[in-house]
Amino acid sequence: MENISITIDGKKTTVPKDYNIIQAAKKLKIDIPALCYDPNLEIVGACRLCLVEIEGNRKLETACSTKVREGMVVYTESEKVVKMRREILQLLLDNHPNDCLTCQKAGECLLQKYAYRYNVKFREHDGARHSNYIDTSSPYILKDDSKCILCGKCVRTCYEIQDRKVLSFAGRGFDTRVVANTDLSLEESTCVSCNRCVTVCPVGALIDKRVLGKTRIWDGGIKGVKCKACDYGCNFEVLSKDGKNIAVRAKSPTEGRPLCLKGRMTTELLYLDNPETPYKKENGEFKEATWKEILGLEGILDKVLVEDDKK
Repeated sequence: MENISITIDGKKTTVPKDYNIIQAAKKLKIDIPALCYDPNLEIVGACRLCLVEIEGNRKLETACSTKVREGMVVYTESEKVVKMRREILQLLLDNHPNDCLTCQKAGECLLQKYAYRYNVKFREHDGARHSNYIDTSSPYILKDDSKCILCGKCVRTCYEIQDRKVLSFAGRGFDTRVVANTDLSLEESTCVSCNRCVTVCPVGALIDKRVLGKTRIWDGGIKGVKCKACDYGCNFEVLSKDGKNIAVRAKSPTEGRPLCLKGRMTTELLYLDNPETPYKKENGEFKEATWKEILGLEGILDKVLVEDDKK
């Protein structure tokens, strides 16, 4: 791959010519804020927070969708850029619940991080706000529409799994929101509770329900583990507090593989001191299940027991 030279915030570097500006900046350890960007997903430039100033260009450009070119000079924190970012963040906060103190995502929320970085605060206003609908139908995922910033990461990551494609956008303009299938609850929908959408959500709109209320990022320990349900080894985190492993959350799938509920439950059973009751969806309804059922071990264990009896 051919390399090109680029200057970002006065720092020169050489990067492959197929890099975008965010990737080039990362090589220089420059953090360009972004809410909708994920290197593993299709680039859409929806949040506009990654706008940068390019020497010679009249308008600001999105760093996620703009490819580098030879001799490019980029400014990521110019007065013009910072002013625009603060305006974008203010509009997002204007339509966001002021509950950071009790939000499960506190300490990991990118909206919180960037609002702090650019000193943007909640303000009182009489304008419209998004629906405060909260879907609690799933025992694995909590969906809070009032916190959704419409970055689309959940939709894109769900759409990439060929046999899923559960999440999509519905409505237009201010009324746009993320829905499951044709606006069904997560329980009624074809969602398989893989939690892939939860792993990419930058705010508290999608939360792992089996972690909810147990701990937050600063409360205890976090240990990365590999799933042992199959040979691919997707990534999970075991959360601990007061010397006990209390929760498991999905982190990311292995390349070319989707996350799955079976892997999540296997990891819970292996690592947690007191695993919660598992649930299985049947005919659009979640029901309590045994660990044998959720892990698909009924026949195998029964056969082992029969063989033991013969001995």
